[in-house]
Amino acid sequence: MGRVRKALGRPLGIGVSALMVAAGGFGLYWFQPWKLWQDETVQEALPGAVAPADATSPAPGPKTLADGELISHEHETSGTVKLVRLADGSHVVRLVNLDTSNGPDLRVWLTDAPVKEGVAGWRVFDDGEYVSLGRLKGNKGSQNYVVPKDVDLDRYGSVSIWCDRFDVSFGAAELVRV
Repeated sequence: MGRVRKALGRPLGIGVSALMVAAGGFGLYWFQPWKLWQDETVQEALPGAVAPADATSPAPGPKTLADGELISHEHETSGTVKLVRLADGSHVVRLVNLDTSNGPDLRVWLTDAPVKEGVAGWRVFDDGEYVSLGRLKGNKGSQNYVVPKDVDLDRYGSVSIWCDRFDVSFGAAELVRV
């Protein structure tokens, strides 16, 4: 009977060990904990003015239409968000002096959700309408995100740094018209 237990125990132990290694690998892939210690700083200039065809008139410059201060949600987050109309009529969402944690699958979302402080605001941004402006370029610095031409800006009043992997906001700002 003792030999039978030893014979059955060895494959079972190998199977459990293989399962633990696979689960550990999946956990590392899913959570990407090393990103908590890695910062990516991006410093982009605001796209400049386009020189007019008539050189006697001044070049139109970028104009801030709305702005707001980022508040923290799941992770400590600070900085300013600006909705800017460029000289060519296109729009960008500009993050200025962003400072947040790095994480897996972070996005910049333009949303219709109200910005709520604390835990109540962590998961509201995917409940309504939102437009993903792309992956977060860096968790620190100043950066620009192009707003698609077909987006009706009157329908969206906030911006969220959204973790698509865990469906949670790292931080958000209400856009106030200026």
